[in-house]
Amino acid sequence: MSYRLGVDVGGTFTDVLLVEEATGTTWRAKTSSTPADQSVGVLTGIGKVCAQAGIALSDVAQVLHGTTVATNAILEGKGATVGLVTTKGFRQVLQIARSFVPGGLAGWIIWPKPEPLAALENTVEVDERIASDGSVVRKLDDADVRAQLERLTGIDALAVSLINSFADPAHERRIAEIAAEVLPGVPVSLSSDVLPELREYERTVTTVANGYVQPQVKRYTETLAGKLAEGGVRGELAILRSDGGLSSAEAAIGAPVTMLLSGPAGGVTGAVWTAEQCGVTDLITFDMGGTSTDVALVQGLTPRIGRETQVGDLTVRASSVDVRTVGAGGGSIAHVPELTKALRVGPQSAGADPGPAAYGKGGIAPTVTDANVVLGYLPPTLAGGEITLDVGAARAAVGAVAEAMGLPTPEAAAAGIVDIVNENMLGGLRLVSVQQGFDPRDFALVAFGGAGPLHANALGKLTGAWPVIVPPSPGVLCALGDATTSARSESARTVLRRFADLTPQDLVAILRELGAEAGERLAAQGVPEAEQTTAYQVDVRYHGQGFEIPVEVTDLDRDALGALAAAFDAEHERLFSFLLTTDHELVNARATVTGPRPQVAATRLPDGDGDPAGALVDTHPIHVSGAWVDARIYDRTKLRAGDVVAGPAIVTEMDSTTLVLPGHAATVHPSGSLLIRPEEAR
Repeated sequence: MSYRLGVDVGGTFTDVLLVEEATGTTWRAKTSSTPADQSVGVLTGIGKVCAQAGIALSDVAQVLHGTTVATNAILEGKGATVGLVTTKGFRQVLQIARSFVPGGLAGWIIWPKPEPLAALENTVEVDERIASDGSVVRKLDDADVRAQLERLTGIDALAVSLINSFADPAHERRIAEIAAEVLPGVPVSLSSDVLPELREYERTVTTVANGYVQPQVKRYTETLAGKLAEGGVRGELAILRSDGGLSSAEAAIGAPVTMLLSGPAGGVTGAVWTAEQCGVTDLITFDMGGTSTDVALVQGLTPRIGRETQVGDLTVRASSVDVRTVGAGGGSIAHVPELTKALRVGPQSAGADPGPAAYGKGGIAPTVTDANVVLGYLPPTLAGGEITLDVGAARAAVGAVAEAMGLPTPEAAAAGIVDIVNENMLGGLRLVSVQQGFDPRDFALVAFGGAGPLHANALGKLTGAWPVIVPPSPGVLCALGDATTSARSESARTVLRRFADLTPQDLVAILRELGAEAGERLAAQGVPEAEQTTAYQVDVRYHGQGFEIPVEVTDLDRDALGALAAAFDAEHERLFSFLLTTDHELVNARATVTGPRPQVAATRLPDGDGDPAGALVDTHPIHVSGAWVDARIYDRTKLRAGDVVAGPAIVTEMDSTTLVLPGHAATVHPSGSLLIRPEEAR
């Protein structure tokens, strides 16, 4: 038997999912994350899940890992001390940046500009210049390079970003050779390797970010790989990229900036896998955790990929799943400002310690979780009796909100808290749908995360997105995504030519060359050329515009330029509602090569007769629309394919709780997912 092991590290918990490929049988485990050394929590979780399955670590063929090491290094400001080499005259490229001031009118007064990841005192200039067409304006002076590098004492990593190096990387590569002599042992990131595209600021900040997180990623990845080998794991360690693909551990060390959104990408990948089993191709993902909610849109089982990745105040140019984050989660704190007396929820969170008042760990702040307890949506006993919630503490916390607002009961305040957090999350869902020109009613809603299934039915009502799909083990779906995705590599290049000056043959030649480059890197990671699939994308704009729109190249054998122009016009009109008659201009070309998708069999539940009575464990009152009604509580592990759970109902499992509202019903799909629809639609 062959086993794949998905691991996802979150801020509070580390999720581990073991999949037996032939049958699709899964085992899952949750352990506490260990921020000081994430590998400790990872290894604990792996040992726990392997014990459940009754296998040894040596039986695991692959460990697929979504990690937050790079993300945390940026958020916590604990990355490496980076030295930066630029072209003479561009030393302050990071300080000047893009001059964008968030906050609207007079926002610059209150908005502190974040400090660049490479300090000005660690930035040096070298006397060289390459033109935008790749011609050498001023040759590189080796003696000058040595003198400048010798000034960079005490740095942990070096970033090199010269003007127009995307057109000719020769000067950057020569600097790397000299740096190996002057600064032995210091890792070097070249902009011509990290991001060979125009726009010096984006290219520089991305290259510096790569150097900033590289030492930590290298240390963590090598430590984990070593401990796995010591434990007997015979398979390879692969790291999830921000765009949802996998990369070998060695490739991840070389380009860690591509792993900044490794965690959220795993959830989207897992949601796509789940939707495919249910016969759904267009979906919106809804991942609600303790602190925040991540949402993304997927068309044709393909997530929308953005060209920028944002972590905290930092925005870098790296491909990532287009995930939007809202500060709303189970731990979001409800409060009533003294000035307005208007209820607000989040973005502050109670976290895991002390957490919501209902957890009984000393928390007193009213949270979304406490509101769900007061309304009865979270029964007092969960996980087969392993978790007991303090209903009294939750009512006391939420009661304080009711008192501050002059409401008669804690239930009234709890209902307001839940309504507000649902509206906050609806705003996030609209960001990836309505704001992008998509009608959410044309999509299914896939809800996961520890708190997602509890609010999924309500979000389905607000968006009109049906069915609402709740996957099996929704709390560890990110780990499933890690275990069911494929290897990926990408190559890009700036072209900057008007369509009038370009032939279809020129475009095809450029794209095929980029595909060959990415394919070679994937082959070096163990994916044979015969098993590779290549997709092409270009960035197009009207000549004279400042920014471009990515367009997929679907067919290289026909009039590629004419098809691209038509596709660009359609997307431009969808986004901005107008077209121009100006000539089109090709800015960047890109090739993405993926390996074969793992052959993991889908789980199939035994057939039922539509009656879920065999899974009924209790009844429990819940507060809906201002009144108490009795809801049936079901054990999800006992539900069968075809069973119909009519609302009001609560479905419990180890890592999450699903709420089915009155007037709705959840049908159990043979793959194990719950498909919630309004009664009339079902």
